Amino acid sequence: MASYRKFAYVYDELMQEMPYSEWLTFAHTAWEKYGMPNTVVDLGCGTGSLSIPLANEGFQVTGIDLSGDMLSVAHRKMEMTASGTRLLREGGIRWVQQDMTAWGMPEPVDAVISFCDCLNYLLEEEDILRTFKRTYEGLNDGGTFLFDVHHPKTLQRYEEEQPFIWDDDSVSYIWTCEFDPNRTEIQHDLTIFAREEENGPDIYRRFEESHVQRAYDPAWMREALLKSGFKEVFCYADFKWEEPDEGATRLFYVALK
Repeated sequence: MASYRKFAYVYDELMQEMPYSEWLTFAHTAWEKYGMPNTVVDLGCGTGSLSIPLANEGFQVTGIDLSGDMLSVAHRKMEMTASGTRLLREGGIRWVQQDMTAWGMPEPVDAVISFCDCLNYLLEEEDILRTFKRTYEGLNDGGTFLFDVHHPKTLQRYEEEQPFIWDDDSVSYIWTCEFDPNRTEIQHDLTIFAREEENGPDIYRRFEESHVQRAYDPAWMREALLKSGFKEVFCYADFKWEEPDEGATRLFYVALK
């Protein structure tokens, strides 16, 4: 799994074009259909870009991430919002450093989400199975588990379309990929240049990041969820409530306990 140490502090700048509002809309649509939760776990919450708006809507949110640096950024970002003090005072949000394969809460929750391809960072089938089982155990009866992952063909397209370049005033990167078709696994290698404001506007710090993701067969994922105890499993494509085809890039799962 990625450590995100230095990466955590430039993550939001690099991810500012990500469709966070669409993930939130997908969650709301699912909850309206299958039951609106009170308590929500955001598994692999990163810097809190989904946790914080959900807490602001009145949900009791726990953001769980393996990276302490990501959680530090999330906490600082929450404190900078107008509602940050209220969320802390009323207990509307909390941050917990845990491994998603063994996460746990004192009491079961109503819903678990894990968006932005977090589960693709689990590189062995056993890790996926442990996460599914632990999530099933951590949900109340009738609870929902919502997550998305890259379609296997998406990882192959990444290698075919590389390299990727981002050039901005404050942070830039060069991103290359190496794909292993036997494991449907890809290594992302990034060279990042981040401006160090305290040393002047023209001083940039260079650092390297490597992140590995693996995609899994959709039929296997569905069967793994059912074997973990979920009574119903639905799969959709690319933020739409439509069955995926070979052109899908992201697969969205809705699993019901």
